Amino acid sequence: MLHLARKTLPEGPASPDADVMVSALNAQLSHHGATDVLRAAFQAVPDIALVSSFGAESVVLLHLTAMIKRDVPVIFIDTEMLFAETLTYQMDVAERLRLSNLRIIRADNITPEDPDGTLHQRDTDACCALRKTRPLQKALKAHTGWITGRKRYQSDRRAALEFFEVEAGSNRIKVNPLARWAPEDVADYMAENRLPRHPLVAQGYPSIGCAPCTSPVADGEAARAGRWRDQNKDECGIHFVNGRMVRTGEQT
Repeated sequence: MLHLARKTLPEGPASPDADVMVSALNAQLSHHGATDVLRAAFQAVPDIALVSSFGAESVVLLHLTAMIKRDVPVIFIDTEMLFAETLTYQMDVAERLRLSNLRIIRADNITPEDPDGTLHQRDTDACCALRKTRPLQKALKAHTGWITGRKRYQSDRRAALEFFEVEAGSNRIKVNPLARWAPEDVADYMAENRLPRHPLVAQGYPSIGCAPCTSPVADGEAARAGRWRDQNKDECGIHFVNGRMVRTGEQT
């Protein structure tokens, strides 16, 4: 068990304390698994939250977390453009795992920027910022850390992902317990624990976002090929700071 000094990290640009904490955690947990990463995260960042899309693979991280700390705040962003299947799945999973601190958030006032609900057709980045990125950043102000379900295999941008990161432009810690999992690890865990699958996975959706911007994926395509198809975009923006991708291991 790791024994880490608990420090309250100030708001603002990344501090040496945050960088030292992240470096120490990554070094100490370099040969550990997701459960140890989660336990260390709860110890090091007591007010941490988990952000979940309740998408194709989300149930794995939710189950792992619920087995350790069932009352962790779970933030779910309802963009009001999600598939009906996602909303139903979110309720089913939350009930099955007995998540006791689920927080459903939405944008405060969409109408001025997207009066007719067609902003995604003109500017997908602006739509993601309005409906997802800004509401999440507002919700995360109450937390000095958050847990994500990102994995190295999901895209080239995530290939160097570490367990712990300092969010660029702040002291907030990001934790990626499943960073080193392979697709077969996810499938095996779901099968072994009899976890429910998102109903759209069987219909060819291995990665699921908002309904207007998600399409089925053909055999041989990358899992995220159906996200913002035919556009120069493969991230919604919640892992961006000031419009720039947060790249693990690089200066931003």
